Amino acid sequence: MTADVPNASTASRATDRPGDASPFALGLLLRRAHWRAAAVMSEALRPLGVELRHFAVLIVLVNEGPTVQRDLAAATGSDKAGIMRVVDDLERKGLAVRKAVPGDRRARSVEITPKGLELFDAAHVAAEPLAEGLVAGLEPGETEQLTDLLTRFAHSAGLQT
Repeated sequence: MTADVPNASTASRATDRPGDASPFALGLLLRRAHWRAAAVMSEALRPLGVELRHFAVLIVLVNEGPTVQRDLAAATGSDKAGIMRVVDDLERKGLAVRKAVPGDRRARSVEITPKGLELFDAAHVAAEPLAEGLVAGLEPGETEQLTDLLTRFAHSAGLQT
């Protein structure tokens, strides 16, 4: 049994520090980058009265149009109960509405409202200076390079979640 377990003194310790060679390093670094970006974007959304979980649904609705709740859950990485709470919040705020799906009495489609579109646009205006601050430490051209690399990484043909 001990032959299958790497010697603890020689095994790489997983960190997100620069130069870490651990197989977990990239995931940990992406997690840290996500936390930083999420905190900045949450700051932009707070005055508008929504959270990232709400905005994630609005993004799907803007990109895809009316969407059934189960597809919203899949697109945002939420579960059924979580997406129902988010859609309830959006409806209460007048940002989205549920509508019956013809031919399926149980399914509900969610659609963004004009007020939701206004908030969506206002969020982008509010986020612009904060997003610029997020990448302020990068050299000219690096923001575009980072965006390109992350886009290719996130949308690669490999494992999709």
